[in-house]
Amino acid sequence: MRVAAKLLTGTAVAAVALPFSGGSAAYADEEVAEPAEFTSMFTVDATPGEVVGDDGEGLGEPGASGRFDLRINSDQEIICWDIVLDGVNPPFESPARTATHVHDAPAGEPGPPRLAFPDPQADDDGLLRSSGCMEGPFTTGVADDDGADTGDGFTLSEIEDDPSRFSADTHTSDFLDGAVRGQLNQVPHGGMDTGLGGGTAQQTPAQIGGVLAATTGAAALTVLAVGVFLSRRRAHH
Repeated sequence: MRVAAKLLTGTAVAAVALPFSGGSAAYADEEVAEPAEFTSMFTVDATPGEVVGDDGEGLGEPGASGRFDLRINSDQEIICWDIVLDGVNPPFESPARTATHVHDAPAGEPGPPRLAFPDPQADDDGLLRSSGCMEGPFTTGVADDDGADTGDGFTLSEIEDDPSRFSADTHTSDFLDGAVRGQLNQVPHGGMDTGLGGGTAQQTPAQIGGVLAATTGAAALTVLAVGVFLSRRRAHH
């Protein structure tokens, strides 16, 4: 059976789907309201060259790109996401409950999924998008060697404590190791006016790249994160 077992290579995790009991856990397809504030924000520039598999890196879908904007309230154990994929061709495929994840995996290394997001769907502009918020406890639908879900015991404070330990990716039937992947980068969040007009969350990864090309380092990430933050704040008022 062709499943994406390789996305968990070297992590002592078995590609086993777990049954769901319908308890209190909020799964990725059960959205919760966006909190009034966040304790941290992260962005991911996902590329095929960052994908890791048995044979090394750079195994993703040629020409594809993606952006993951993540906002966390670790006090309420809520994470909100805006994901845009360009050039990624479904169908999605993974042994997890969905094929779009945050993995406990430093750069260049595989690792188990800790969060499973709804897979992005085609929009009118030809891109794939997914947005929403979910609340822990989190599940992935994949079991480790002890039979526990790889999301069991995971808390969002772990991301805040060491974001470099985590990557985000999406998997398709043609690219089981991942179509695109990137490491989490923490960015400041606040209410300053960036001059982007609050439209960042609606732009493509390529368009965002053009804006960021005019800045460097932390300044570029600040522009991106604050633009998304302001866009969502305007959308909710």
